[in-house]
Amino acid sequence: MAGQICWIPKFGSNGTLSLYLRLEPYHPWKAHTAFPHLCVADYLIPGGSKGWATCQKLLAAGWTIVPTEQARKSFEAPVRTMASMGNGDALAS
Repeated sequence: MAGQICWIPKFGSNGTLSLYLRLEPYHPWKAHTAFPHLCVADYLIPGGSKGWATCQKLLAAGWTIVPTEQARKSFEAPVRTMASMGNGDALAS
């Protein structure tokens, strides 16, 4: 099974990147730690990137890297208008 990986800034961090995975392009991105069966132990390097060892393992297994900016777009909620929700006249009654 080969999926997709990307590096996305951790919420509330000062730009610290974290490894995210998804098994299929239509699945949502999840932190790599949500997939314990795919993770390997991080390297014992002070200040090292969390998930780097897992990233190397998955790349060797044929996973694809998705650019951060492309992955971020999938986190953005789509703008919904009344017209896009169907019959805009429903509120008029």
